[in-house]
Amino acid sequence: MPENPPLAEEDRSILDFEAQWPGHSGAKEREMRQRFGVGPARYYQALDTVIDSPAALAAEPLLVHRLLRLRQQRSRSRAARILGRTAD
Repeated sequence: MPENPPLAEEDRSILDFEAQWPGHSGAKEREMRQRFGVGPARYYQALDTVIDSPAALAAEPLLVHRLLRLRQQRSRSRAARILGRTAD
């Protein structure tokens, strides 16, 4: 079985940040701007890319699975709102 590539330093920083700041808040947005120099939209795009990587899953399986589950729940809720239904 091929070995996963190591987790890049910036990807590790994003996972560490997400582990420290699990929710969404104004304080989290200020901290992500300060730490990464990007706004929330760009940060969450980067986070989505990181959690889809095999290296992130190998490095932090519990965190990555939690984040994937949350992303799936948000996607379902968004789809339900678009279709005019309530989410399960």
